[in-house]
Amino acid sequence: MSVQTVDEIRARLTADGRYHLAAYDFIHEVLALAVERVHGSRKEGESQHVTGQDLCHAMRDLALRRWGLMARAVLRSWGVRRTRDLGEMVYLLISIGVMGRQPSDRIEDFDDVFDFDALDRYECLAGGAEHEH
Repeated sequence: MSVQTVDEIRARLTADGRYHLAAYDFIHEVLALAVERVHGSRKEGESQHVTGQDLCHAMRDLALRRWGLMARAVLRSWGVRRTRDLGEMVYLLISIGVMGRQPSDRIEDFDDVFDFDALDRYECLAGGAEHEH
């Protein structure tokens, strides 16, 4: 993998054009939440691997915590309309060397993890609070 500047990475993501750059910034926070949930506080050099499902649940919970009933609208404004879209973004980041993957990881791991159109119902059930899976 060649070293890329932030501007080079952003240029590649913009050229792809499917998702707003803010969605990729949000993925960074989603990944941090998923890693914390799966691995807790870890030591430098330890595995950070999380599954597609872990990332989807973290995306849902972080979006609900941050935007409440507006979570679906915010994500849709960025082009994110289903859990598979998170997978598409992650796999684009993998293809340009920003994220890694395990041999067992598949894009299909992101398919239909939860009903994206029901985000407002998750908000009502969770009361806006983060919940475990």
